[in-house]
Amino acid sequence: MLEEFCQQSQRTKTEVLREFVRSLNKESPVSSVSLASLPTMPKEEDASTNSAEVTTQKKPLKVSSRNVLKGVVTKIVNGPVNSEVTLEIVHKVQLTSVITKVSSEELELAVGGEAYAVIKSTDIVIAKD
Repeated sequence: MLEEFCQQSQRTKTEVLREFVRSLNKESPVSSVSLASLPTMPKEEDASTNSAEVTTQKKPLKVSSRNVLKGVVTKIVNGPVNSEVTLEIVHKVQLTSVITKVSSEELELAVGGEAYAVIKSTDIVIAKD
């Protein structure tokens, strides 16, 4: 069914599923989204159910990285594919990361908003002139 819908709408499975997940995440921490509001394929036969309810609950994010630094977004430079996001961790200490533009949009990053820098690295290189 998903493949048929993707062919008809000329969209990839990833795009369709991402839109579905975004619609779930736009609601409050415990949300109900009617599947009837999502794009549907024409039905060949009449179904007895009109819509279904999907309930999700946001849980605190758990990550294996031990270097998680909370900061405030001070700058976002959007490119055609990537976004350069700068966080101020403490006064005058900034970290910049390049992430995909889609990720930036999904995280709803905005200057002045809070975000976390999650650092996972196997090695750190230090250099000196």
